[in-house]
Amino acid sequence: MPTGFLDPNEILDKLALEKDMIAVDFGCGSGGWVIPLAQKIEDGIVYAVDVQESALSAMMSKANLQGLSNIKKILADIEKGVKQLEDSSCDFILMTNILFQIDDKEAVFKEAKRILKESGKILVVEWDMESPFGPMQESRVSSGKAQEIAEKAGFVLEKKIETGGYHYGLLFNLPKK
Repeated sequence: MPTGFLDPNEILDKLALEKDMIAVDFGCGSGGWVIPLAQKIEDGIVYAVDVQESALSAMMSKANLQGLSNIKKILADIEKGVKQLEDSSCDFILMTNILFQIDDKEAVFKEAKRILKESGKILVVEWDMESPFGPMQESRVSSGKAQEIAEKAGFVLEKKIETGGYHYGLLFNLPKK
């Protein structure tokens, strides 16, 4: 039975994050994940990417209140690519509660592959198909489908992450060539 809603800090604590990583939050919204991530990789950089300027502004206000200076906002549509980020430039990508919102899921994983360094990782967290909360069920993406799309793009499932019951978490890595 579900134990509770997502706790980004608790989930991020389960990952081997290094203090000097370069990370990206695809679809950062108003900062629910990007702020805890920036606190954990305090000597690194977190690129907060969203398609809505209002969400980015809200997130930056929260980051400033917390005294965080390692977050860089990027206004971009991840389905069309994040041109501001160079190939093989990032260590870690967060994709939390976005797959159900985007049409071209394959393009998003291809973009993640483009900007990740070899051995880079992606954490996908999405609404569980059985959750009584969240978006309409027909828009949700099952863990099996998310894994299938990620593997098609060249990622390997490293492990499943316990997320509290209403979501699933999948950690993928980009194997060395």
